[in-house]
Amino acid sequence: MDEAALERVKQRIADAAAGRPEPALLEAALERSREQIASLAEAAAELEASMPARIESSVRDGLRSEVLPVARQVAEIRGLLNQVIRRLERLEGELLAERHARVDDLALLVDLVSSGWKGVDARLERLERSHAEDATRIIAAVEDLPAPGAEGKPLGEYAAA
Repeated sequence: MDEAALERVKQRIADAAAGRPEPALLEAALERSREQIASLAEAAAELEASMPARIESSVRDGLRSEVLPVARQVAEIRGLLNQVIRRLERLEGELLAERHARVDDLALLVDLVSSGWKGVDARLERLERSHAEDATRIIAAVEDLPAPGAEGKPLGEYAAA
């Protein structure tokens, strides 16, 4: 196996592990965030619609009775926003952990493949050595055979003459 190619693969894996998030996972998180923001906008629109049309009459009727529900709604919105932020942070952490796990798996796979090819190279070398030894023995045995019509002289002596 080409050692330079193996080193390039390992370098690419190291570069990938440097911290770039996967675009597809980020897009999915952004899409979920957009949906939640849209629902938040709808909730805000509902809040605006629920406000009394005549603020002057509501102030006269009782400022305190109107401020308390608005404060509750603002607190609820604040809580929802904090929840969205926590979820996004959790998603980011999960995505990063998953990405690192996949890079580690890829590194392990490259190590396994490279060690497998090293084993194949070693087996091929042993087979080639064995084949060369067998060929040498066969040639030596053929040279020791008597020539046709010769009386006990090895074939190798006729070849030399």
